[in-house]
Amino acid sequence: MEPGTGYDAHDAHDVPGVLPEGLGEAIRATAEEIAEVLRGVADTSVPVPGSEWTVGQAAAHLTQANELMAGIAAGQERTYGDGTPQSLAAANERALAAFEERGAEPLAGMIVAHAEAYLTAVDRYGTDENATVVTPLGPMSRAVLGSYLLTHMLGHGYDLARALGRPHMIDRTRVELSLPFLITAMPRVTDAAAIARLTARYTIRLWGGARFGVTFTDGVVFVTPQPPTRPDCTILIEPVTFLLMALGRCNPWGAMARGRVLAWGRKPWLAPRFPRLFTAP
Repeated sequence: MEPGTGYDAHDAHDVPGVLPEGLGEAIRATAEEIAEVLRGVADTSVPVPGSEWTVGQAAAHLTQANELMAGIAAGQERTYGDGTPQSLAAANERALAAFEERGAEPLAGMIVAHAEAYLTAVDRYGTDENATVVTPLGPMSRAVLGSYLLTHMLGHGYDLARALGRPHMIDRTRVELSLPFLITAMPRVTDAAAIARLTARYTIRLWGGARFGVTFTDGVVFVTPQPPTRPDCTILIEPVTFLLMALGRCNPWGAMARGRVLAWGRKPWLAPRFPRLFTAP
């Protein structure tokens, strides 16, 4: 059992040969833990900290997103914005306006059911590991879509847990399972103005685990599973803090002040700039 996760990363509930080890059970466990946060909540009009949404709206959005990703995994063509943060926000609002359910118990059940539907779809349609599907953030494999589903649930699950005074469900193992999606999506959510004249090579390292590279060259960004050979700046970051920063839920200056982020290299001053180079969708 992974410390602090509540699930076994080697659980047989994964979809063998299709999803990375541990991803299927992480999706299932995260959906169940979000549902547990919601069950028994009588008033879903409670505001979500740092958001314009209430608990009911956030849970409804999560329900719709899980259903969307399950449909995409099953091969359905689903249009949802054009990939920009602005278009995704507008699509979210339109979808919420058309979906009236705000009750905690029904939404909890749907969040779990649609997460399970994604796993069923991958098991049924995901035999070709190289096949891609079209998602709100561009083409990706069904496995990376699963990483997207997990990352999205972790972000909004964190919001719901904070709003309701419950423990969140983000841990190191789940953060590392979110990396395939984050590495795929990062080039698509860069702030064009912020990177226009930037040339820099970053290595991002998670405490005790994964690392990857991000290189900017005059407005073009490349994200690679391996760090660059001579990075200008290496950022070492606690995993939960990394995901919260990536999703716009954590202030980088506060994280650095608490010692959750360290930086070194030829240009360590590039570290505080890094989070501002992206716009969380």
